[in-house]
Amino acid sequence: MAATASPTLLRLRRFANGLVTTIVTLLGLVALTFFIGRVIPIDPVLSIVGEKATQEAYDKVFFELGLDKPVWEQFTSYTLKLMQGDFGTSFTTTRPVLTDLLSFFPATLELATLGLLIGVLLGIPAGVASAYWHDKWPDHLIRIIGLVGYSVPIFWLGLVGLYVFYYKLSWVAGPGQLDVFYVGIVQPITNSILIDSLLRGQWEVFWNAVSHIILPVCLIGYFSMAYLSRMTRSLMLDQLTQEYVLTARLKGATELEVVVGHALRNAAIPLVTIIALSYGGLLEGSVLIETVFGWPGIGNYIASSLFRGDINAVLGGTFLVGVIFIILNQLSDVLYATLDPRTREVRK
Repeated sequence: MAATASPTLLRLRRFANGLVTTIVTLLGLVALTFFIGRVIPIDPVLSIVGEKATQEAYDKVFFELGLDKPVWEQFTSYTLKLMQGDFGTSFTTTRPVLTDLLSFFPATLELATLGLLIGVLLGIPAGVASAYWHDKWPDHLIRIIGLVGYSVPIFWLGLVGLYVFYYKLSWVAGPGQLDVFYVGIVQPITNSILIDSLLRGQWEVFWNAVSHIILPVCLIGYFSMAYLSRMTRSLMLDQLTQEYVLTARLKGATELEVVVGHALRNAAIPLVTIIALSYGGLLEGSVLIETVFGWPGIGNYIASSLFRGDINAVLGGTFLVGVIFIILNQLSDVLYATLDPRTREVRK
């Protein structure tokens, strides 16, 4: 007869499984980024010495980078350096790649966080309304708005947004994080211009930063809203057909109590995972919007490094984004298990 495992044993087992999964995934990510660096048609030596360098200079850098060693030895050395936080040195900035990533990442973080906030605040209510008025005009309208959001290329929306709201209407500021004459006024603390300008009490700089960030944030928020509304609608349609919804209505519950108190409450459990993965997707997929708006984030850093042949920066940025995605995935699993007790019912 099956016996229920003790809570302590279940927690240890869950922790061990999560740890093993994380380690294996990280190793796979390390291997992937390493071999990406080998198949990209970029010669890291030429990126350093230039195309007009002598053969002697080329050979010297070639041996210094360890490219003469077997692939397995290069991979081992690469893995050990990553474990020590050594992402190599950027050929472009001549600084450690990790230093560059820590400098550029907060700009991406504030962009993705504000975009996700807009997506959650607008997308979830829109998805709930779409499911409640299934196959009626509000449903069709919300689905059309969502269809545009996740089918039209975001870089095209960015270019159109700049033309309309910046060039024609002058409602927002143009590309970049700040106007030129505001750059360098605020001493960095967190490397997030919004937070740092607030902490320093530089209100003029803060509002200038807001005028620059509002358009890219709204576009990312629109993309996030389109995805979250679609997923929320799907989850709510499933919940609204369950027997407990009919039972609640027969007991005299109001429509608000049925939809929000019962259906949305149950749909919120898988929705947590969807939101977490959506956040990772926004951090990962910020390359296009940052390039269009000249936003000094990690996406723009990776893209510009790729064009310049800075392979260390490209691989370091790719690895960091992958690690963040893995962490968010693990956190979503923990939240899922916390919110849904059924996932903790493991039998021997």
